[in-house]
Amino acid sequence: MNILTKYHGEQEINREDIISFPSGIPGFLEEKEFYILPLEGTDLFVLQSVKTTEVAFIVTDPFVLFPQYGFDLPEEALGKLEIQSDKDVATFTILTVREPFQDTTANLQAPLIINQTKKLGKQVILSQTPYQTKHKILTPSEKGER
Repeated sequence: MNILTKYHGEQEINREDIISFPSGIPGFLEEKEFYILPLEGTDLFVLQSVKTTEVAFIVTDPFVLFPQYGFDLPEEALGKLEIQSDKDVATFTILTVREPFQDTTANLQAPLIINQTKKLGKQVILSQTPYQTKHKILTPSEKGER
């Protein structure tokens, strides 16, 4: 099937690879189906709505940017996502991209959790956590300095 995307133009996608977000994403509750497209040459991806071209989020694996990042998934999320094993789980964080890029922030308080096996996704809002919605990312040069 073909979809129009915000950053990649028209793309042919496999229907089997569409990720269902039964509850939508906070602020975009009507958007239930998404597809992940890589941004060539980066560790970034686009979480693209299948229905609405303009709804696309720049996401990345938070463990690449923040190696110490960690949390326990609430039981409710484990149940809704039908997670059976750790290897079912892919975790992404939504980035707020800024100019210059080093001012970009990551939402570590509300990671996107995807059951890769069942193609189910949910944005999980963590409570009682030190993480916030706007953690400044570190550029490779800043990582080397710390």
